[in-house]
Amino acid sequence: MLWVLSSMFLAAVIVPWLYRAGMSLGEAAAARELPAILEWLGASCARAKFSRYYSRALVLSALLLLPLLFRRIRLVRAQSLWTCDKGSPISWKWGIAQSIVGCVIAGGVLWGLGILLYHFGAYGESPKPPDTGKIIRAVVIPAIAASALEEWLFRGLLLGLWLRFSKTISACVGTSLFFAFVHFLEPPSGHVIANPAHPLAGFELLGKILLHFTEPRFFVTDFATLFVIGMILAWARIRTGALWLPIGLHAGWILAFKSYNLFYRGVPDHPVHPWWVGTSLRSGVFPMLTLAVTVIICHLALEWLERRRSAH
Repeated sequence: MLWVLSSMFLAAVIVPWLYRAGMSLGEAAAARELPAILEWLGASCARAKFSRYYSRALVLSALLLLPLLFRRIRLVRAQSLWTCDKGSPISWKWGIAQSIVGCVIAGGVLWGLGILLYHFGAYGESPKPPDTGKIIRAVVIPAIAASALEEWLFRGLLLGLWLRFSKTISACVGTSLFFAFVHFLEPPSGHVIANPAHPLAGFELLGKILLHFTEPRFFVTDFATLFVIGMILAWARIRTGALWLPIGLHAGWILAFKSYNLFYRGVPDHPVHPWWVGTSLRSGVFPMLTLAVTVIICHLALEWLERRRSAH
């Protein structure tokens, strides 16, 4: 937690300088000929909002402070004689089967909700369907990379470490709250920063991000859903003793969520918004209900797979 808070603080310090550098590069790219990579980077920097600069500054800060986190983990391991919890050894074929099953179930149930919402008029088709390249860049690559990295960090490293010092339910709740909090380190829509180049502009944005957590509707329609997702992923990790199923579930949700956003747009005045379904398929009461359905189907599928595995 200190690592995350320190990263947020450091990002607020460096983001005005990063913003100035990006704007300067954008002006230079527009004024004169530069190498192709700098032309592309400059154009991207010129288009980017200040909140995007903060997100990049946050990633940079987290990487800079990562050695301190690893140092602390090594110290805790040494003091507690802790060894990495690798879970029950399973074959890679069985692991891949778990990932595929999790991905199909999570993505299929969420897409099923999307089809129902489209049928009842809560969503309409996007005026400009994406091409294959955009689907790969915006959906497939993030689904693979984010699911593997986040599951290694949250359900592998942090949950494994937490389980050494507390009860299972406490470890699952703690890591799930942390998981949800990290996913909402962004300001509410419509925010305005008066002077992004000001040295304190990063702290102004950070204040807007933290105020976001005081909105009751945000907790019901967004934060609670991500918390439940974290709990399901923690259950999958403990239930199977490995990260294969959590990675599959995580990838399936990202695939369905991001691809649906590319093909469909919410109808603002429809009565299901914003409580039953929030700004996307990731928030609201209906998405929360689909998570319960996903857990039930996953439990039944795991029992079936385990019976087949025992039979062989």
